[in-house]
Amino acid sequence: MQIVDITLDRLRLELDPPLRAAWDPDPRGHFDATLVRVHTDEGITGIGSGDAMDGFEAVRDLFVGQDPLNIVRHVRAIETANFHGGRFWPLEAALWDVVGKVAGLPVANLFGGAARSLPAYASTAELKSPQERVEVAWQVRESGFRAMKIRIDRDRTEEGIAAVAAVRDALGPEFAIMVDLNQSWRMAGDTADATDLTATRRLVRRLSELDVFWVEEPLPYPDADGFRRLRADNPGVRIAAGEMHHSVPELLSYLEQDVLDVYQMDVVLAVGMHRARTLAELAQHKHRAFTPHSWTNGIGLLANLHVSAGVGGGPFFEYPYDPPGWTPERRDFMLAEPVRVNASGELEVPQRPGLGVELDEEAVQRCRIG
Repeated sequence: MQIVDITLDRLRLELDPPLRAAWDPDPRGHFDATLVRVHTDEGITGIGSGDAMDGFEAVRDLFVGQDPLNIVRHVRAIETANFHGGRFWPLEAALWDVVGKVAGLPVANLFGGAARSLPAYASTAELKSPQERVEVAWQVRESGFRAMKIRIDRDRTEEGIAAVAAVRDALGPEFAIMVDLNQSWRMAGDTADATDLTATRRLVRRLSELDVFWVEEPLPYPDADGFRRLRADNPGVRIAAGEMHHSVPELLSYLEQDVLDVYQMDVVLAVGMHRARTLAELAQHKHRAFTPHSWTNGIGLLANLHVSAGVGGGPFFEYPYDPPGWTPERRDFMLAEPVRVNASGELEVPQRPGLGVELDEEAVQRCRIG
């Protein structure tokens, strides 16, 4: 089998009203997605998505003509390209889709098949008043979710803590609450300093008193000592990070130094599926959790789900959802059907061969911009 072509479709969904993501200084008036298709000489096509794949044409010839099943070779080739500025992990997802289709198995089975479904948590995006956040919390709870992640802005911490407290009071102790401080990395152009360690320690202590399940990305990635200090100060709350940590050696160093409780490498943005599996299993051997970031689109979500279910990640899986601003219909606009949780609030691994992606080709044509 050979790769005969790799094509990219650049898609855009206009957002009206815009999404006001807590980590982005500017409201998002559109949502972009890059669709990667790996075409083979045997008529099997693999599909991936996630990062933008900017600059891929310069390295496309490294893959065309190769056997798509030689995954380790392709991972190494992607890493050499990434070293020079690319971020081409959606290609690996499309290659795994080919492998699964050739094998006649879901990709999760190829990664270990540890779970057929994972409990999902509703991962919110926008900053809302305590009353509004409670209203959304009840909505997601009624949809089956048993957990929810709330964003806190570094310049609006009191409002954020009040929102967490309101949800805790309204939904009780059985509903798990995560908090994301979005301090580990920055959107382009966001040059503000992260909250200092002393203030962050004080904030995490207050969140611990509200029985928060984990606090996510509380410090910049280079501050490994600070992460360890937060864990030592607050044994009642887990510390999570790593969603956009692109360096495998630095993540290995995190594991060796026991920096985090929860590792969150995104397989289509950060380190790829094959490397994420290795890091996840190492984390589990150290009795630490792996639950990946999945804030791209339905295809990227599925790629992360297959890896996480394959290795038995958890205890929750991220499901981007914050109605009415962020819905499955918006997130998965290129799919025939949005990826949804079941009545028990779990994400089931698609049992079709590959990643289980089914495109809405009319939506792809309608939203194509390049």
